[in-house]
Amino acid sequence: MSDGRWRRAGGTLLRVISVWAVSTLTLLVLAGILPDFQLQADDGDTVTRTAFTAAWGAGAFGLLSALVWPVLVRALLIVPALVLGALVFFLNGSLLLIALRLIPDGRGDAAPETAVVVAAVMSAVASATSTALAVRDDDAYRRRLSRLADRRRRRSGTPHSADGGRGGPPGIVFVQLDGVGHDVLERAAADGLMPTVAGLLADDAGHRLTPWTTDWSSQTGASQLGILHGSNFDVPAFRWFEKETGTVMVSSRPASALELQRRAIARTRDGGLLTVDGASRGNLFSGGADQLALVLSMAARRGKGRRSRAGYFAYFSDSANAVRTALSFVAEVGREMGESVRARVRKESPRVKRGGLYPFIRAFATVVERDVVVAAVIGDMFAGRTAVYADLVAYDEVAHHSGPFSRDAEKVLTRLDRSLGLILKIADHTPRDYRIVLLSDHGQSPGETFAGRYGLTLKHLVRAGCGLPVPRRAQRTRSASEARDAVRIALHRPVDGEETEDPTKPSDPVVLASGNLGLLSFPDIEGRASREQLDRRYPALLDTLAAHPGIGFLLVRSDRHRSSVVLGRDGAEVPVAELRDGEGPIALFGPGAADAVRRTDGFPHVADVMVNSMYDPGTGRVHAFEEQIGSHGGLGGEQSRPFLLWPRTLTDPLDAVAADTSRPVSSAGPVGAEAVHRVLARWLRELSGPQVPLRQEGFTGAVRADAPFPGTPADASGSGPDDAVPGVRG
Repeated sequence: MSDGRWRRAGGTLLRVISVWAVSTLTLLVLAGILPDFQLQADDGDTVTRTAFTAAWGAGAFGLLSALVWPVLVRALLIVPALVLGALVFFLNGSLLLIALRLIPDGRGDAAPETAVVVAAVMSAVASATSTALAVRDDDAYRRRLSRLADRRRRRSGTPHSADGGRGGPPGIVFVQLDGVGHDVLERAAADGLMPTVAGLLADDAGHRLTPWTTDWSSQTGASQLGILHGSNFDVPAFRWFEKETGTVMVSSRPASALELQRRAIARTRDGGLLTVDGASRGNLFSGGADQLALVLSMAARRGKGRRSRAGYFAYFSDSANAVRTALSFVAEVGREMGESVRARVRKESPRVKRGGLYPFIRAFATVVERDVVVAAVIGDMFAGRTAVYADLVAYDEVAHHSGPFSRDAEKVLTRLDRSLGLILKIADHTPRDYRIVLLSDHGQSPGETFAGRYGLTLKHLVRAGCGLPVPRRAQRTRSASEARDAVRIALHRPVDGEETEDPTKPSDPVVLASGNLGLLSFPDIEGRASREQLDRRYPALLDTLAAHPGIGFLLVRSDRHRSSVVLGRDGAEVPVAELRDGEGPIALFGPGAADAVRRTDGFPHVADVMVNSMYDPGTGRVHAFEEQIGSHGGLGGEQSRPFLLWPRTLTDPLDAVAADTSRPVSSAGPVGAEAVHRVLARWLRELSGPQVPLRQEGFTGAVRADAPFPGTPADASGSGPDDAVPGVRG
């Protein structure tokens, strides 16, 4: 064995002994302060004997945690993810009780509830010590990631580069901060809430920030489908009604997401942004990646496709991860309850109800999903993957209920910034260089809900305009939430069974909400209903809607004009071909509104009537048709203005899309999610060379020759965050 190998072996042994020693000391301290935990015989022991007992117990617990815990988690794959989180403390405490039973002469003993506490502290201390020692030793840290990368390469069959990979082409990591608008990010960095982002924006850090403009449907389904798969054609909203099948498509419903992904692939004849050595983490869609974790569209597939949840179990297979995340989950639930009570006591306005299951949904989005996704990204970087796309949904979920500029939302931004800082630090130790790109899929616009401001929902206003009976008491409209549906999947609850706005009679209108965008469909009218048809059947409907102070404009087809028209107050009526930014009913909605409306008007599944809420440019307020005081989905304000933050060494986004004249180019940044896809694809080509995936027989998309069907996960043993650093959290 060479001198270098002897030094490495000695360093490893030293770290093991150090962790053992710290764990032993921790046991001794806990035994001294917890009354139901003892490491001595009933008649007492010497200090040396007590220390030996503690060392024995710490060693036994460490071995059991390393060998038995992963087996327990694998055996519990059928248990819902959140239920597994609740079992974390019980399982860890059980391992400690077993370890104490292994101490000679029966000197170790603890009450069951005390064992849970001791085990949690032991796991956290051991993990923190191990990670700190490894990070402080750069050579050891690089060797560790090299072993992880070699393991992943062996599983995937990828050859090892002669230079160890560090000298090869850089990889790229795209981190999506869901719902964070350009101005919100800029202000958070300037105010010190996001020091990591502020550091990237510093002159010597080499990153640049620019906004981009969403399509009319400013929500994750449309934006992420366009970004990852290059097409969001025929996605008019978060949810919409398809007359030919009589179904409601919901972007966060797994079956709908899978169908949207299939349609995009068929339209572009390409598997997606991530088809070449890519990983998709925490997204609605796969992007064509063969390495998946928490991808919603894959939850609709049977067999191995349902292994999209494997990321939870791979993460929780480390007991320290499980304990730390479970503790943070409980703390976040308590934090939300406290903040909700404080908002009610202070009578903050606007405000929506935040009771029921919401505290747990928020904790899932801000803790569980964040930790699992960040760990998955770290594992991908250790494995040297070419392209990684990850979505962190925490801010979006909190801003919906607390407001995009609230103190709650600001705290979430600070915690997300720490996760970004961790990813950037990891990039210094990976087997290949990485470029880190931050982006968002949309922003959020504040404002009181439509029902809160006017005392009735959009559905009830429509029914009144149709002359149909309206309940005396206004009812709440279900809030669209990717996090809510992700929780249902984690709990093995069917998302397809959730309530939709289906009509009670075939002649009743279907009214759906997507933030401040409403969609009206009339199932018994074949094809797209015209203004003239609706006027004959419901003479007061369109005038009632167009004149309402909470509504900005309507889009409806007109037989007389042989095209669609935009309707506004005071009888305004403008054919879509004549729409101009800054004029008519869309005058207040800013640059790009006319083109966005025209494009959506050409979708096969555009609703019979599209309804956009009012917008106040002075305050940025809109009125969501759902129970959200921070919303997105239509036109109006910050919701349509997400951001791109990229290294200066990459081509400017405007230059990247300037040659494409199929969509407008704005001096403020790319216009539309499809344009962002072209920018990201160009950056991939610049870093790694042309992406030349091969065709597979029977499939029209482009995929790697050695990859499964785009979006089909590899076996769980080689995917997900299995190789993420144990004990590291975001």
